[in-house]
Amino acid sequence: MQGALEQALQRLTGQQVRIRYAGRTDAGVHAEGQVIAADVVWRHTLADLERAWNVLLPPDVAVRGLTEYADPRFHPRFSARSRVYRYTVWTAPWRSPLHRRYTHHEPRPMHLERMNQAAAALIGSHDFASFGQPTQGESTVREVLRAAWQAQERLLVFEIEANAFLRRMVRTVVGTLLEVGVGRRSVENVSQTLAAQDRAQAAAPAPACGLCLVEVKY
Repeated sequence: MQGALEQALQRLTGQQVRIRYAGRTDAGVHAEGQVIAADVVWRHTLADLERAWNVLLPPDVAVRGLTEYADPRFHPRFSARSRVYRYTVWTAPWRSPLHRRYTHHEPRPMHLERMNQAAAALIGSHDFASFGQPTQGESTVREVLRAAWQAQERLLVFEIEANAFLRRMVRTVVGTLLEVGVGRRSVENVSQTLAAQDRAQAAAPAPACGLCLVEVKY
């Protein structure tokens, strides 16, 4: 995605441009709320730039809005206060071709109340070493502001907001909570896994297809 955005912007402006991101996602993860920044010289309106940029982008990438930032210290990643991710699970016994690209299929019955009880244990400032690796530096402490599941007919939707995330943290959290949902792991085990600070104690990451970065807050 970065290459597509930079190449299109270079064609429009004639300038070598390096885009800065709010965060990178694993291969196969979707984003509807990604935030980027770039320094370019453009003599027309921002609306003109948005339209022209979208014309040159491939069908699976779209610019949803542009704004001029006045603070030269602004950085999409380091200026962010929090990020919100959503994970979606299709829970019918049969697969759904219409949902295939954007959901993980779990045909077994899920216990929503136990999953939410386990998710509540993750809220607050904790060492999440059991659930991921740091993107830079060595600290694995993160603050989760909210984490909860909701049922929407055949879909289970998990939203989690935190000041920052470790690499594969959301997918590993989801994989662990899904094990609670199908009865392979107890609610109490999630707290124990968190306290262990041992990646081997958590479940394997849930598939990337169900995950989407939905918002970055500043």
